[in-house]
Amino acid sequence: MLNSRRCAACIYLRRKCPRDCLFAPYFPSSNPQRFANVHKIFGASNTSKMLTQLPVDLRAVAVDCMYFEATSRVRCPVYGCVGIITALVQQITDIQYEIAKTKAEIALYSAQQQQMSENKDSQG
Repeated sequence: MLNSRRCAACIYLRRKCPRDCLFAPYFPSSNPQRFANVHKIFGASNTSKMLTQLPVDLRAVAVDCMYFEATSRVRCPVYGCVGIITALVQQITDIQYEIAKTKAEIALYSAQQQQMSENKDSQG
């Protein structure tokens, strides 16, 4: 990679971007905030260590996960993505309650309908 085509990580770290830069495929210069967030939470050294320990085919997913966690942590330093997960779990719980309530109402109406039908049959 030429110096004018440095990746976002090398630009952020103010260094030359070698041809075999570990960060270049995952931190393009067009998205500098991606590396800035990951660097702020994990640091360049830890990010590099994590990536080198993974097979190449899993690195992009790992970087996406690190970016999500870092962005969540920047937005909410206390809870990070755990806050998002907790909110989603609460939504699931609320929806499950609504489903159970709706099923119970359907069963009640169905039983009432059947009882009315049986009463008509016995009277008729």
